[in-house]
Amino acid sequence: MLTQETLLARLSELGISGRTVTHAPVYTVDEAKAHRDGLPGGHTKNLFLKDKKGRMFLVTADEDQEIDLKSLRDKLDCKPLSFASSERLMTYLGVKPGSVTPLAVINDSDGVVTLALDRSLLSHPWINVHPLVNTATTALTPDDLMRFLETCGHAPLMIDF
Repeated sequence: MLTQETLLARLSELGISGRTVTHAPVYTVDEAKAHRDGLPGGHTKNLFLKDKKGRMFLVTADEDQEIDLKSLRDKLDCKPLSFASSERLMTYLGVKPGSVTPLAVINDSDGVVTLALDRSLLSHPWINVHPLVNTATTALTPDDLMRFLETCGHAPLMIDF
């Protein structure tokens, strides 16, 4: 599993020059809002879910987006959804709770996790995500985020909430 440093090095290798700032650990959207100075753009919330068949989903949405798991199930065309365990989170994405991020798909080399991305995030000039840890935030342009996800073999399923 990659570390924050190796992830940032990989972004640099791809010519992606995001801006990363460090801050106190955050575990919720509300906590993250307190560490927002100098971070314009869209901010995310990330849900790591599994369905009744064991399929794994990472849903990345605008931080203020309300997400109803029943209607999300229809958008993902899957069985009933529940939150995946922290053990599954570490196994498939290599991160701990509070550090969930779309960038973690780089650790899913087997392609087990389906990434679903809120289409409205792409309207922001910057998308702010954790770089595999909850003690930092990295701002990427929408184009750079999409390019990174595609190089990881995880072109996202785009969702309109």
